Amino acid sequence: MSDVEIIKQLRDETGLSFDKIKHALDEAGGDKEKAIEVLRAQAGAAAAKKSDRVVKDGAIGSYVHTTGKVGAMVQLACETDFVARNDSFKELARDMAMHASAMRPADASEMLAQPFAKDPSVSVQEVINQAIAKLGENIQLVDVSVLAIG
Repeated sequence: MSDVEIIKQLRDETGLSFDKIKHALDEAGGDKEKAIEVLRAQAGAAAAKKSDRVVKDGAIGSYVHTTGKVGAMVQLACETDFVARNDSFKELARDMAMHASAMRPADASEMLAQPFAKDPSVSVQEVINQAIAKLGENIQLVDVSVLAIG
């Protein structure tokens, strides 16, 4: 697979800029898996830099399982209404609620440490870090509420 194909594939998977992906791929010597690790490390560093920014906007994400017996709501905060209205942010909020519905964490801090239900190779915190890198704002999981019958 050529570098261009790898960059396009990583762009589709991460939503990050071609430039960031190209630099990560160069740093990884053309190895896709190593480039993913570089991008994850960069996302963590970006999240750390933005962590002290005030989050004053956001969205409520909700999910009810098809059985109708378990559902969850999460409060996901960001810095601006611009990001709060972004489809990627709304999808992240729904994914967080779906994860909470599946894994039933006691609170937000427990949920952040859990392997992400849609991709257990990364934690929920890493998924949020990737969104921070992609959207350019501090994003925080503020609250989680899970309801279940039975």
